[in-house]
Amino acid sequence: MTTTPRPRSAVAAGAAAAAPSRRVRAQARFEVGTLLRNGEQLLVSIVLPALALVGLAATSSPSLGEGRRIDLAVPSVLALAVISVAFTSQAIATAFDRRYGVLRYLGVTPLGRSGLLAAKVLATLAVELVQLVVIGGLGLALGWQPNIGGVGWALVFLLVGTWSFVALALLLAGTLRAEAVLAVANLLWVAFLVLGVIVPRTLLPGAASSVAAGLPSASLADGLRTALVDGRLNLPALLVVLGWAIVASALAARFFRFDD
Repeated sequence: MTTTPRPRSAVAAGAAAAAPSRRVRAQARFEVGTLLRNGEQLLVSIVLPALALVGLAATSSPSLGEGRRIDLAVPSVLALAVISVAFTSQAIATAFDRRYGVLRYLGVTPLGRSGLLAAKVLATLAVELVQLVVIGGLGLALGWQPNIGGVGWALVFLLVGTWSFVALALLLAGTLRAEAVLAVANLLWVAFLVLGVIVPRTLLPGAASSVAAGLPSASLADGLRTALVDGRLNLPALLVVLGWAIVASALAARFFRFDD
């Protein structure tokens, strides 16, 4: 006696979720494509930092401290570039994806909050590689002489800084309405720029310097300058950036909402 096999559902027939790493890579590829196709995001992420570097190299104001001006300017602009793509661009893009329902669909997939964060970090690192080539190449053309002994520490700061600012971007984009995120993200970009990113926090007035000491933006810039100018690790700055990354990730995982 034979039995007729029952038809399997689409899920049982092979629509099982892919491995977590594969899901993250697929989402990261999508994120990179979105960032690179958006002219406004490219302006904020690459063009403005490059123009800032040229402007700093061509002028003597503001003061960047003791040392060759171009050697101090490049790490500062690299920090600005990380903040631009990891925080400002990601916060705005994610907020509007949330508003238009894109994140709602991601919320019912196996990707999850942690997968979304990991994908956005990977995508941001890919764009930062382009930034590093553009800004580093421009800096070398302008006479930049990085301290080779600190390149490894600079990469550590770039990785931890990216994690920190992507987590902050998701926290902002996942809790506020898109219009509010647009305003707040741009205002914070200006605040970060003023408080210790381009001009070292040690050159700021007392109160501003104290505020900047606790910000991930100023600490990222301090760490990159110490690494690429002096060739050593700025441990206090790294701990500040790492602390922000851990706290922001925990808060984003707790409060991020996939729908508006």
